[in-house]
Amino acid sequence: MIDQILTASVFAAALRLATPYMFASIGEMFGQRSGVLNLGVDGIMLMGAFFAHYVALSTGSAVLGVGAALVVGAVMGLAMAFISVTLKAEQGISGIGVYLFGLGMSELLFQRLVGTPRSVEGFTDIYIPGLSDIQFLGIGEIFFRHNILVYVAFLLVPISAYVISRTPFGLMIRAVGQNPQAADAMGISVARVRYMTVILGSMLAGLAGASLSVALLKVFQQNLTSGLGFIAVALVYFGRWRPVGILIGALLFSFVNALQLQVSAIGLDIPAEFAVMAPYVITIIALVFASRQTEKPDALTKPFERGE
Repeated sequence: MIDQILTASVFAAALRLATPYMFASIGEMFGQRSGVLNLGVDGIMLMGAFFAHYVALSTGSAVLGVGAALVVGAVMGLAMAFISVTLKAEQGISGIGVYLFGLGMSELLFQRLVGTPRSVEGFTDIYIPGLSDIQFLGIGEIFFRHNILVYVAFLLVPISAYVISRTPFGLMIRAVGQNPQAADAMGISVARVRYMTVILGSMLAGLAGASLSVALLKVFQQNLTSGLGFIAVALVYFGRWRPVGILIGALLFSFVNALQLQVSAIGLDIPAEFAVMAPYVITIIALVFASRQTEKPDALTKPFERGE
């Protein structure tokens, strides 16, 4: 029974399914490290997924679809930054507003411009001579038969860790998130840094949506993400605002999803409802665990007022 469940294809699927989690969570991490909580991630993912799919469907180019998703993410990130940073609105409420906008607008555009789910060619798996054919423990299938966005998502982990820990930009992000008054006194523009991180995070959320609609599923439908964006926000807490921790959490969640699909495929006598709700149960457990941590940025969700 174990051999039927824990196959190489399950582990390979876990890596693929981790891709949208990692894009969205690492993007959200940048925003939160600067002090901005963006609960609109799921809505931005939906808009990115739709525009990526629509452009790929219209032009036949998945690359142009990804470009469209990045642009849409940047625009929605700019709107979120304006509401949260400039207008200093309650971040939780404004984020839910962005989510609802993305949910409704993506469905409306889909009904008007597409109508019914249509598949696109999207990104195909990359064959790496020699490595993709390794049979030992299924290494070739697990690690070397994925589309380009999977590799980009995993490469983003060390890149983002380096940016946060070793660059002047990362230092500014951490300073603004921990003590914006001190950062302002040092001549750092708190608003500018927060705008940049929220826009960057939203672009990665748009890319996360694109990874679903033009790489993983290669189709778009209403509420495609099914709340994945909220799990991505929870993963930032689970990973303690660190890329490596987020990677571990993303792999955990994606592995549960892969197991869910495998259990259904081999017809085990387990109610489907249990498999479907498993990722959300883990989300609750992760949030309970994260609530005990004290490492979150001190200025998270707190608007900056000069002189206070």
